[in-house]
Amino acid sequence: MEVKESKKESILNRMLVPLIWVSVAVLLWFLTTQPLFRAGVSQKNPVKIDPHRLKKHVEVLAGDLSPRDASHPENLNKAGEYIRSELKESGGSIKELSYGIGGNRYSLIMAHFGPKSGERIVIGAHYDSARDSPGADDNASGVAGLIELARILGNKDLPLQVELVAYPIEEPPYFRTEVMGSAVHASLLREQNARVRFMISLESIGYFTDDPYTQSFPTPILRPFYPSKGNFIAVVGRFRDALPVRKIKKAIRGAGNLPAYSFNGWSRIPGVDLSDHRSYWKAGYSAVMVTDTAFYRNENYT
Repeated sequence: MEVKESKKESILNRMLVPLIWVSVAVLLWFLTTQPLFRAGVSQKNPVKIDPHRLKKHVEVLAGDLSPRDASHPENLNKAGEYIRSELKESGGSIKELSYGIGGNRYSLIMAHFGPKSGERIVIGAHYDSARDSPGADDNASGVAGLIELARILGNKDLPLQVELVAYPIEEPPYFRTEVMGSAVHASLLREQNARVRFMISLESIGYFTDDPYTQSFPTPILRPFYPSKGNFIAVVGRFRDALPVRKIKKAIRGAGNLPAYSFNGWSRIPGVDLSDHRSYWKAGYSAVMVTDTAFYRNENYT
């Protein structure tokens, strides 16, 4: 009798182990990708974006004002002046914070929309480029999106404050330091005891291709869960940022035909923290990155 019971236990154990592993894999997949079984609700009167305006912003920043890294302060400051002028046209309340690095001064440019007090959403993009590269995707594309977003918000009656921020310094040698524009801004919010629902970093959002097998990943484990074509936008955050990640992905899917996927994971996974949202994590805020995945797709990325 005891032998039979032992055999039964052995069979049950052999059945339970793979079942447990499958359950863990399914849970990890769900937490990481946050699948939407229903797409976002399409807007009845969708906001129309003029692609020619987006192209113009990228051409000015990546063409006329290139290179615009910290070693070319004249071009970088001219880029700041251009952004300030464009944001001012949107009707937002413009503020500017100038600060010094290595004998040069750079401008953090902020545009506020909606109520002047209460909780806010922060959306930012850095306007410097890496070394002497034109930085069309990284990150003139993000700035172009920020400027056109300001144009939309200027005509809306908003239920809460939206703060758009253009950061002068993000790229090396200052990345992950306290003089990054986003670090300066996050510190300012902390000093003000600002209530921030979440922050969105617009980081490299202009490179898309329908060619097969153009999308790569920080780990092969992710490959089965995402498209092989680099033609989608990604919303990236930590596990604790799951709610804003899901909301933003749903909103993107409901706004048009652009495919949107999400990733929630550990910040130490390569690429997850490589933008301005990292500064807000460090300051204790919830933050996500909206991106085309940069060097995981764009072969011209430097």
